[in-house]
Amino acid sequence: MNTYKQLTRSRFNRMVSGVCAGLADYLNMDPTVVRLLFVLGFFLVGPGMLLAYLIMAIITPEEPVTQ
Repeated sequence: MNTYKQLTRSRFNRMVSGVCAGLADYLNMDPTVVRLLFVLGFFLVGPGMLLAYLIMAIITPEEPVTQ
């Protein structure tokens, strides 16, 4: 049985849409670090980082509900 990690948006650990928390979970990082990297990227790269965030929020599926 193959198990693999899937990039999903977080349902519970979210600030806006769960993209940073989902990416942090996928990369085994702290969500605060990923959020700070996104903010830093926005100031360094500009609106392209905001566009990337919006695209990820639209394309990345939400994590499934576990019971």
